[in-house]
Amino acid sequence: MAVPASIVLSNDFLTAFAKLPSREQRGVQNLISRFRQESTASGLNYERVRLALSPNIRSLRISKGYRAIVYQSPRGGQHLLLWAAKHDEAYKWAQRHRCDINSQTGALQVYEPKVPETEPATIANPVTPPEPTGPFAPLRRRQLVRLGIPDAMAEEVRSASGEADEVVERLKQRLPQEGYEALFDYACGESYEGIIRNREVAKDQVDDGDFETALLRDDSKARFVVINSQNQLEAVLNAPLEQWRVFLHPRQRKLVERHWNGPVRVLGAAGTGKTVVAMHRARWLAERAPEGRKVLFVTFNRNLASDIRQNLLEICSPDQMDRIEVVNIDKWVHGFLKRHGYEKQIVFGSEREAWKTAMTFRPDDVDLPEEFYRAEWEQVVQLRGVSSLAEYKKVPRIGRGTSLSRKSRIKIWGVFDAYRQELARRGIRESRDAVRDACDLIRAGNASLRYSSVVVDEAQDLDGLTLRLVRSLVPEGKDDLFIAGDCHQRIYGHKTVLGRCGINIRGRSRKLRLNYRTTEQTRAWAARLLEGRDIDDLDGGTDDDSGIRSLTSGPEPLESNFATEEEQWETLVRYLTRRRGLARPLRHGPHPEGPRCGERSNRQSEHPGVRDREGWRRSLG
Repeated sequence: MAVPASIVLSNDFLTAFAKLPSREQRGVQNLISRFRQESTASGLNYERVRLALSPNIRSLRISKGYRAIVYQSPRGGQHLLLWAAKHDEAYKWAQRHRCDINSQTGALQVYEPKVPETEPATIANPVTPPEPTGPFAPLRRRQLVRLGIPDAMAEEVRSASGEADEVVERLKQRLPQEGYEALFDYACGESYEGIIRNREVAKDQVDDGDFETALLRDDSKARFVVINSQNQLEAVLNAPLEQWRVFLHPRQRKLVERHWNGPVRVLGAAGTGKTVVAMHRARWLAERAPEGRKVLFVTFNRNLASDIRQNLLEICSPDQMDRIEVVNIDKWVHGFLKRHGYEKQIVFGSEREAWKTAMTFRPDDVDLPEEFYRAEWEQVVQLRGVSSLAEYKKVPRIGRGTSLSRKSRIKIWGVFDAYRQELARRGIRESRDAVRDACDLIRAGNASLRYSSVVVDEAQDLDGLTLRLVRSLVPEGKDDLFIAGDCHQRIYGHKTVLGRCGINIRGRSRKLRLNYRTTEQTRAWAARLLEGRDIDDLDGGTDDDSGIRSLTSGPEPLESNFATEEEQWETLVRYLTRRRGLARPLRHGPHPEGPRCGERSNRQSEHPGVRDREGWRRSLG
């Protein structure tokens, strides 16, 4: 009788799978499909691995030269695919790694414990070892395990000597991710109690053989996925490096899979997964949307909206996608107004001919250039929704640089009034006016809205008027708004305060601090460029990048100054030629859209990775 197998894939397995030759990748897909149908089928070569650290480690034959490493749960219910490589490499991996359940957190962990080279000699009168004095010695063994350190590595961590950051870096590749993160936080000064508040700890006694329950833990879900269908298997293996589609960090999952009693704001630096969280949130909300209602996913940029739509197609079922509408905000406004009989033409930016007519009303006794009027119109009149002279005389003009007396405001208002009248005569509305018209239509109760929730990405690029429109699209209440952004990356918009737009996020503000995109060295270098700058947090406060870290490491960035652009490009070409291992040098010359070379600096940068020009040249060969 055929014995079906429950298959679980680890993120490490997907990483290893992506490095296999295409022939072996096809072999893996065929192998898993057969194994799911009948785990005892002949030809699978389902064997024990000699000298494996975990007793339940097995191997499966991919081809003559390649093997997959599998862990069979003690009760036989689950088979975890952990690694895949050439035969000898796969077996060496199995002999270095363990797989078991953390006794305190209940999470399933794969890690690399320290294996003694020889058996310790028996000593008749053993001497009690001295109490550890390393950076993690103040933590008891049970505390370390509660932080996510595997039971088998707790004493090693506690007795490790050296500077805290050095110890963390030394153990990084051998620890499960949550253990590494906890040690990193502790090394940065976070208290044990503070770290535990953000960790998942089992409430009841952990059953070390209950893998089915262990796989339900958030820490386990961050690196293991249970395969329930052939379609799911194919989807996962067809894009093994796009692990964001399958795995969510526990802190990300806590943002996504829960009901919130009002608007949520999620901040995070570039690379921390804000858009990923927003997309998974949209899918989660769509699954629970009332009949006839949809989730609206909006962003400012049209290209970003298109990318998000394509990525949602990868993680959502057809039924879920039917309940999600993805659109950039200007397109949504245009479509909304058109459905409600709006006949005016919407333009983005100022209308040239109408502006030319308006400038004929410029007062002769006020010496201001045309560029000032355009900026005043965009940054004060339009941005703040000024519709009359009475409002303009009182509106704040913070950040404009040129002060205006009350008398001057009265005189130049004629230009703005004439421009607005000329637009009306031509049947034209600027995009901001269209947003305002949409708000008025909704406020008057004359619009049909079909949304249960709204998800906003890159919210830092939306102005206050647009955010007030977003607020009006769904009633205040459970799961209404989910807003992701990072004001360090603001491109288009102006500073806004969510609270002033009717969006109350009190008690529902979170921040992502784990960078998946760049190395720690590059991230830290880039962060230093913004040191000392005031960055807002979308709600009247300030934001910074403290506590953010990257999962990957790399070389320190190199800096140098050049006297000429030609010298800069010659150095870059030489560097790239060496890195690519080319026999012949690349053709070089300034790219038509390449960066401009800065002026020669008379002093060296204080960055520790900086070298002078000769040192830079020597390093590039």
